[in-house]
Amino acid sequence: MDDGVKGYMTPHVSRQGIPVCRRGNVCGVMNSDQFFSTNSHSISRSGRDSVANFFRSASASAFVIAGHTDSRASDDYNMRLSYNRAATIASIASSVGARVVDVRGYGERMPIASNNSVGMSKNRRVEIICIR
Repeated sequence: MDDGVKGYMTPHVSRQGIPVCRRGNVCGVMNSDQFFSTNSHSISRSGRDSVANFFRSASASAFVIAGHTDSRASDDYNMRLSYNRAATIASIASSVGARVVDVRGYGERMPIASNNSVGMSKNRRVEIICIR
């Protein structure tokens, strides 16, 4: 059965014969500080509504949800927290009929900014990858 996401991270070959991976595009980044309390994966009612509206209006055949943290806690803790936050977003997506094909937690391993006090808030995020 072809579920439409077979090409996600599946090796393909370029014109030069070099293996490449086709990826979905990041179509949403949610700053965790706006949706989650510190050290929590529970989301407020207004946060749930915002996330649900995003998924209702997104035009994708499927989604991958990836959670990230800053570097303040232990690696094990950050891996759990980032996964649990991603799973919360995935649950909301599924509740409005969106197809979630993968949920990941990366902890502090994929920062987009330094982990100084200003950069930390940018690293606390949940990314939504749209597969079209």
